Amino acid sequence: MDLPDSVDLFEESLKSLLHNCSDLIVKHANDDLNLIYFCDLVDASLVNNQLLSSLQQTRLEPFSMEGLAQSIPIGQTDLTCEMEQVIILLLRGWTVVYKVGHSDAILVNTSKQPKRSPSIAEIETNVIGPQIGFTESLETNLGIVRSYIAHEDLCNESFEIGEITRTQVQLLYLKNVAEEQTVNTLRQRISELEIDGVIASTLLVQLIEDNSMSIFPQMILTERPDRVSFSLLEGKVVLLVNGSNFAIVGPSTFLDFFKSPEDHYLHWNIAMFIRGLRFLAIFISILLTPAYVAALTFHYEIIPPSLLVPLAQSRSKVPFPPLFESLFLEVTIELLREAGARLPTKVGQTMGIVGGIVIGQAAVQAGFTSNILIMIVALAALSSFTTPIYLMGISIRFVRFPLIIAAGIWGGIGIVFTLCLLLMHLLRQTSLGHPYMHPIYPPRWRDMIDTVIRLPFPFLSARSTFTRTPNKQRFNKNQAKQKKDIDE
Repeated sequence: MDLPDSVDLFEESLKSLLHNCSDLIVKHANDDLNLIYFCDLVDASLVNNQLLSSLQQTRLEPFSMEGLAQSIPIGQTDLTCEMEQVIILLLRGWTVVYKVGHSDAILVNTSKQPKRSPSIAEIETNVIGPQIGFTESLETNLGIVRSYIAHEDLCNESFEIGEITRTQVQLLYLKNVAEEQTVNTLRQRISELEIDGVIASTLLVQLIEDNSMSIFPQMILTERPDRVSFSLLEGKVVLLVNGSNFAIVGPSTFLDFFKSPEDHYLHWNIAMFIRGLRFLAIFISILLTPAYVAALTFHYEIIPPSLLVPLAQSRSKVPFPPLFESLFLEVTIELLREAGARLPTKVGQTMGIVGGIVIGQAAVQAGFTSNILIMIVALAALSSFTTPIYLMGISIRFVRFPLIIAAGIWGGIGIVFTLCLLLMHLLRQTSLGHPYMHPIYPPRWRDMIDTVIRLPFPFLSARSTFTRTPNKQRFNKNQAKQKKDIDE
C-alpha cells in the first residue's frame, strides 16, 4: 500500500490501521513537514532538541526528501513509500517525517526502548572470570559480544519472528570457523517458523531444537557472554533474541552442559578435578536414591553388615515401604526448591533452609522417613545443583523419579533396564544434526581432552571435530612450544 498524497489522508489511514491509538502524535514542523510518532515509544528530547530543530533550520533548494534525510543529525534514517514499512517502524519507536505532495516519507530512529544496564550473571555464577551478564536489550547484547570478539569475521544476520510480536533475532557465527551447513540449518528453521509471537529465547529454542519431545535440552541457554564467545570460537552458532537475557548456543553435546567457562580460567589440574566432581555428581544424583530403594526392597545382601543394625533401627518406626518413603522425600525437596525459587530472594533463602530443617526433623519424629534416607536425598539434591546449566539440572532431577519407581518395582534389574532406555534415548538424540553424545558416541578420543577431561592448553591446539569446522586449529602448537623454549 502506497502513501497517500495529503497529510489528512495519511493521518486518517494511519489511525485507521492502528485502530485510533490515543498515543499517536502528529506534530507540524514547517513548510508542510509533519512529524508522526508514538509518544510513549520515542525519546522526547531526541525528537524535540535534534530532529524538530534540525527540520526547522534546514532550507534545501531545490527540495528533495533524500537531501532532507541526509541533513538529519541522527544515525539511522530511511526512505520508504510503503505504508506497511511505516507502520512496522512506528511501532518500534521510529518517527515519520512526511511532506505534503511527496510519495515517500523519511523514517528516523528515535526509539527509547526500556532496558537495563549489564549486571552480574545471576544464574550461571563464576568465582573467577568475567562477571557480566546479558540484558534484555538486543543491541546491548550484540555490543557485548562484539567487545569480546572484535573481528571482521564475526557475522550477524537479522530475522523477524512472529506475525504479531515481530521479535528481532540475531544469528551470530564466525566466518570460516562455523560450518556452513550448520548455519544454513539454523537459518532455515528460523525462516520457516509460522507463529504469532516469540517472547523469549526459552520459547524459541523449543521451536527449533531437533526433538522437542525429549526431556533433555539439545541447545544451551546461557546468560554469560564469555560462554558465547568460547562457543563462537569453537565454530558454534549463537542466537540472540530481543527481550531475552539468554543466548541460544548450538550445536551442543550432552557433556557441554556440564562444562563451565571457569574451567578455562583455572589451572588445568584444578579444572579437571572440579569437572570430575560434576560428572560424579550426576551419578550420585541419579543413582543414590534408587540404589537405596532397591537395596532395602530386594537386595539386603549388598548392604554391609555394620550398616544393617543402624539401618533397621532408623526404619523401625517407618510404616511405609522404601519406595513411598523415598518418593515422599523427593517430592518434598522439589516443593521446597520450587517455593524458594518463587518467593522473594531473602524470604526464599530462609524458606529453603528453615523449611528443610523443620520438615526433615518433623518427618523423622513422626515416623514418615528415616535419618539415613534424609541424608541420601539431601546429597542427591545437592549433587543435582552442581550442573552449570539450569535446564540440564532440572532434567537430571526429573530422571530420578522413573529410576526410583523402577527400583521399587523390579529392584536392581529395574534400575539397569531404565538406564538402558535412557542411554538409548540419549544416543538417538541430535543437536542441529550433530550427534548429541559426542565424543562418547561415535567415539572420538582426541575430543575427550576438553570434554571428559581438561588437559593443559598446548594439548588444545585443535578444535573439536564435533562442529565440523573448516578451520581445525585454534593456534599453532609448534610456535607456542618454540616461544616457551626461548623464554626459558
